[in-house]
Amino acid sequence: MRAYFTAYGVGLGHATRLVKIATQLKDSGVKIKFSSFGEAARYISMEGYECLKVPPLELAWSAEGGFSIKHSIARLPRLFTNFSKQINTELNQMIWYNPDIVVSDTRLSSLLTGKLLRIPVVVLLNQIKLLLSPRLRRFKAARLYEKWNGEFLGLMWSVADKILIPDLPPPYTIAENNIWGTITPVAKLEYVGFTTPGISVSEEQMKNVSQTLELNRTKPIVFVHVSGPRETRIPFIQTALDACRALRPETQYIISAGTPGGDTTPKKISHSGWYYEWCTVRDEIFAIADVLVLRGGHAVISQAIQFGKPIVTIPIDNHGEQLGNSEKVAKIGIGIMLKSSQSSEITNAIHCIIDNKRYQRKAIEMMALTEKLNGIDNVVKIIRSYLK
Repeated sequence: MRAYFTAYGVGLGHATRLVKIATQLKDSGVKIKFSSFGEAARYISMEGYECLKVPPLELAWSAEGGFSIKHSIARLPRLFTNFSKQINTELNQMIWYNPDIVVSDTRLSSLLTGKLLRIPVVVLLNQIKLLLSPRLRRFKAARLYEKWNGEFLGLMWSVADKILIPDLPPPYTIAENNIWGTITPVAKLEYVGFTTPGISVSEEQMKNVSQTLELNRTKPIVFVHVSGPRETRIPFIQTALDACRALRPETQYIISAGTPGGDTTPKKISHSGWYYEWCTVRDEIFAIADVLVLRGGHAVISQAIQFGKPIVTIPIDNHGEQLGNSEKVAKIGIGIMLKSSQSSEITNAIHCIIDNKRYQRKAIEMMALTEKLNGIDNVVKIIRSYLK
């Protein structure tokens, strides 16, 4: 049995969840090959899988680390060219590999290629439509474009045999702004639960990490997990450093820069602060932290909820999907959304969550809901139903 996994290459969220799913299938004898681009391709290779590199489909980012509308529009001709090249590359690979199923995580080119070759295709998707920034939505033409774009993409994704939403069912769906309101057939949608790994951290593991980092678990611990495209991470890391240095003296903090292949050795940067280029004990730190500071990516927010941790979300500027996810985090009361990445605002938001226990209580309530749905197991079962 052969499965062909295709991950969207911007950020690591798509690749991370596909690797977890692939590992369960591989352990039971299913052969796996991947295709992706960018840092996701490097991460997949780091995890020991063969990964075909395809031409990238990446939007443009500003020097300040936000989404750049102007430069993204300028890239459109190249994006269309690379999309065509992706289809050609995937066509040759699928004909050669002859998979029994294609599992696409937010990759439209592999979906269309798989259906062209009459191969069953399952899509993992937490963003059916593309959301524009609030600044653009002020204009009627932009709102009409967003609506038509959503309907078009909804039709395209509907070509799949099954669309799996790695999220909680309504009304707790984190990605509701990115999913609801399209013409995608409801019969093809299935909410499978979060596809981030379940909690498997022991007290011994937490103790070891606490000793290594000299952490006092009776005092507040903050974990700043930086993720997203490289161009957005670099400016944000300095802001996070400034915010953490202004925390109260008793507050301890760890910053992970999220650089695939980076140094895994923690570096002490203050009397109470540590810095990782690439953190190999992320789950342990998620478990012992009192507050998580995150971007607005769906995968990392999902994992924070699974650990029952309150969140400060700082979505990438003008990034419609992350803004939608972060708005839902604030709406259900498990965290604070910041619309700007001023270091003083981050510091104040962290203090607010530490001082106000209602965020912690709501996060624990949401954690209990996630325990009823094991997203990775559910996706594996659905994929297996096609392999049979």
